[in-house]
Amino acid sequence: MMKSVMSGAKNDDEFSPSAPSFYDVLSDRGVRWIAFGAGGIVVFLGLYIIFEIASAASPAIKEYGLRFFVDTRWDVSRQEFGILAEIWGTLYSSLLALLIGGSFGVGIALFLSQGYLPNRLSQIFRLVVEMLAAIPSVVYGLWGIYVVIPALRPVAAWLHEYFGFIPLFSTSLSGPGLAPAVIVLSIMILPTVAAISQDAFAQVPQKVKEAAYGMGATRKQAILKVILPTASSGVMGAIVLGFGRALGETMALAMLIGNVNQVSLSLFAPAKTLASLLASNFPEAGQVELAALMYAALALLFITVVVNAIGAYIMSLSKKQEAI
Repeated sequence: MMKSVMSGAKNDDEFSPSAPSFYDVLSDRGVRWIAFGAGGIVVFLGLYIIFEIASAASPAIKEYGLRFFVDTRWDVSRQEFGILAEIWGTLYSSLLALLIGGSFGVGIALFLSQGYLPNRLSQIFRLVVEMLAAIPSVVYGLWGIYVVIPALRPVAAWLHEYFGFIPLFSTSLSGPGLAPAVIVLSIMILPTVAAISQDAFAQVPQKVKEAAYGMGATRKQAILKVILPTASSGVMGAIVLGFGRALGETMALAMLIGNVNQVSLSLFAPAKTLASLLASNFPEAGQVELAALMYAALALLFITVVVNAIGAYIMSLSKKQEAI
């Protein structure tokens, strides 16, 4: 009996907490400083990039000021530069692409994660969707030129003929324009939205779903009233990332959007984005135009930061509602 008591005391001593060793303290501090260093490097790189772009854009900032954002002219010969048309094209095309690609992305995520397909088949479909993200941008642009634009021309002609009085269809599609760019862009952001949304739906506790079904909810009611609200912060994160991808997309839009400085509501009129402006004008830019292009790059960076900040704020509100 005494022997068993002594052995029990020995086992308790083996698992009793002890003071951390010098090696434990040193390794803990090392990991902490590595984490701080990595975060500091990221912050430093971000500030350094902003500083370099702002330094290169300073001549244009002094010369054009705020009228740079309300002028639609980009005339190198007269040294008159403005990016209102590019800002409009960037936001308009990105919002339309997010409306299409975001809706389909969330729908695909629900379809693949809520038992509509067998598990093995859903994994195959998920792999196919994620493979869309691996296709180079220039390939999407070529596909848009040779497939999307010819397919849209008869539709655009019919809409313009019968509904041309509506601003959305006020012009007909004769070549590159906003509609083919939006369609291709929506396909490009779809894998991002679908993959992250599916992960968000997968993190919804199984007990929550079982409780909804146990109360007599149908699958549709469970998805709309339980699963979507519970995973709303993750879905919002997916939409924000998809919107950021759309804002910064360059090559495919430069090939498809038409690159014309104009502000138009028509889906079939040519337009221009900030990214396509930089891609098409930067290689042959002189010193004055280069400063204006860097000013435009600074504006694109500002728009992206503001969008991400708004998205982070909405995500924080969603998490607070989930906690309540």
